[in-house]
Amino acid sequence: MSIDFQQASLPNGLTIIGECSPEAHTAAIGFYVKTGARDETPDVMGVSHFLEHMMFKGTETRSGEDVDRHFDEIGAVHNAFTSGEMTAFWAHCLPDQLPQATEILADILRPSLRDKDFDDEKRVILEEIAMYADQPFWVLYERTMENYYGAHPLGHRVLGTTQTVSNLSRDQMLDYFTDRYSADNTVVALGGRFDFDASVDQIRQGCAEWNTSRTQRKYPQVIHQADSFTDTSSTVHRSYTLMIAPAPAADDDRRYAASILTQILGDVEGSRLYWALVETGLAEEAAAQYDGRDGLGEYMLYSVCDPERQEEVEQIMLREIESLIESLTDDDLQRVRSMITTSFTLHSELPAGRMRRLGRLWIYRGEYRSLDEELERINAVSLDDLRDLWESFPIRPIVTGRMNPE
Repeated sequence: MSIDFQQASLPNGLTIIGECSPEAHTAAIGFYVKTGARDETPDVMGVSHFLEHMMFKGTETRSGEDVDRHFDEIGAVHNAFTSGEMTAFWAHCLPDQLPQATEILADILRPSLRDKDFDDEKRVILEEIAMYADQPFWVLYERTMENYYGAHPLGHRVLGTTQTVSNLSRDQMLDYFTDRYSADNTVVALGGRFDFDASVDQIRQGCAEWNTSRTQRKYPQVIHQADSFTDTSSTVHRSYTLMIAPAPAADDDRRYAASILTQILGDVEGSRLYWALVETGLAEEAAAQYDGRDGLGEYMLYSVCDPERQEEVEQIMLREIESLIESLTDDDLQRVRSMITTSFTLHSELPAGRMRRLGRLWIYRGEYRSLDEELERINAVSLDDLRDLWESFPIRPIVTGRMNPE
């Protein structure tokens, strides 16, 4: 499939990027805003996620019901998400419906933020926080991240807390929106079959009046404190363990080696942790993953098991970590490289997958790399690269959190 990458910028700083595939049968577009929980002050924690909801509550020309109906009328699959580092709004549709999808997205990204909508949606957010509070792993994850990152804003909760969301005012949200949802802090990514120049012209019509704020993300130093804690819950019947350690950042080329290394250690099947813990029946789940972030990154290991086996399971996890580098083989490397290559390619089969890869890559790196270039870098990772990575970023858990039955 032929892929043509193109890029343009509007005078207000809005960046537009696209991978055009003439042979594709669909098209996708996403607006990526470089803002998330890490860009919030502690008193407005959760405002990014709250704002994501408010985008679908209506604009000066559309009600909230109109937004859903207009997406449905063009048959577009659409959604949005908020993370610690970005907020995105996207649609996937037939090529001839892309102009309509583009217009809807550009419109909802300038919401009315009506007081009644704000008050109504606040209740929805508080219910969502309460719902996640019933999920033991989520509770453990938030607590462990807070302990791991300490005062650094990457420890902020994406949903916020009951207190911060309850205290948040509509004017505080508007101030945050004006600063962070500016043209120069937003990237529009396209994928599939579309006319790039025509899309740029339409985006210019819908977004030319967006403000330029010159907002900047802050990068405070992280001071890690070694910690181990255990929380209990009357609703939990299994034991959950979560370990976190420093890893390469998302813009560090060692991220390819980090992804491979953690999959060898803790992929859901065929990994060291799988054979040592899941296949033997000692744990229901045992896995490891790498998360690259803007300027930072972390390894994460977790397990779920019978409470009486938690200590044994943790010791085996640590044992597998210690023996990992010395036990690496070419077969390990080839197997995981093939798995990652297949996964990358499958996710890029659809225009929405290419659009999402483009948007995330640009938010983190501010540059383009084709899928082929990414795959070449993955396949170029050697055993020596994994060993060199270990010298700089060994998997040494700094914080270990547990959630156990009362």
